[in-house]
Amino acid sequence: MQEIVIHDWDELQRVVFDDVWDDRIKRYRDNRIYRGTADQQWNLVPSLNRVCGHDLSLESQVFRSFRKYGYAELAAYSGFWQLLPVAQHHGLPTRLLDWTYSPLVAAHFATEDTSCYDRDGVIWCLDVTDFKAFLPEPLRQKLEDTGSNIFTVGMLEKLVPNFDRMREISKEPYALFFEPSSMIDRIANQYALFSVVSDPEVLLSQILVTRQIPCRKIIIPKEVKLEIRDKLDYINISERMIYPGLDGVCRWITRRYAALGPIYNGEKGRSK
Repeated sequence: MQEIVIHDWDELQRVVFDDVWDDRIKRYRDNRIYRGTADQQWNLVPSLNRVCGHDLSLESQVFRSFRKYGYAELAAYSGFWQLLPVAQHHGLPTRLLDWTYSPLVAAHFATEDTSCYDRDGVIWCLDVTDFKAFLPEPLRQKLEDTGSNIFTVGMLEKLVPNFDRMREISKEPYALFFEPSSMIDRIANQYALFSVVSDPEVLLSQILVTRQIPCRKIIIPKEVKLEIRDKLDYINISERMIYPGLDGVCRWITRRYAALGPIYNGEKGRSK
């Protein structure tokens, strides 16, 4: 695992756009995905494992209760893989991990929580093509046939319509990535996709180690979090865009008018 510590906004730009030039098409393109967290010590642990780590067999009961008690609001969604992102979006414990195609959206998630400004944040960076070789043959072949690196909901509904089938087709745990349907504005605005592991007891970080899949961690030191945060606001990557609606507006206003400068930028002012 490669760790890169950035020291300011300009260095963040250099790091996230390093090696993304595709000489074949003469454009800036790559297959990287990103996940930002407020504390670089936090591992790649899904909410299901955090909440139900004592008994992961509760997963089926959790999801069944979601469908049962949320029936009226879920009528518009059909299929297991359509419902999962909706459940994740509303805070249900699932085995999904949120990712984004945008390194700057990931930087937002690494810097939005001001209660974590006493610790370093991180942007996790993976190349999704590194996972294809470890997929079960039917899944790998589907990606090859469609020239894809990421599954759609439609692909998964046909190949692995539920978690039981996902686990049945391979004795070895594997991870795949899929794009949700853009049925929720938040998902579209976050340029989002999800990872999911076939065995809930196996973390994505364990697969990275056992399969020796390269991973980059871009560390955002606590001393530069507020600079990154403020400059993200300037390019409209903020709660207003990430969480469409009044909740996002209020979260943005609350942070925007908080007295963060004297607390976290005081040393910068005195050094000038």
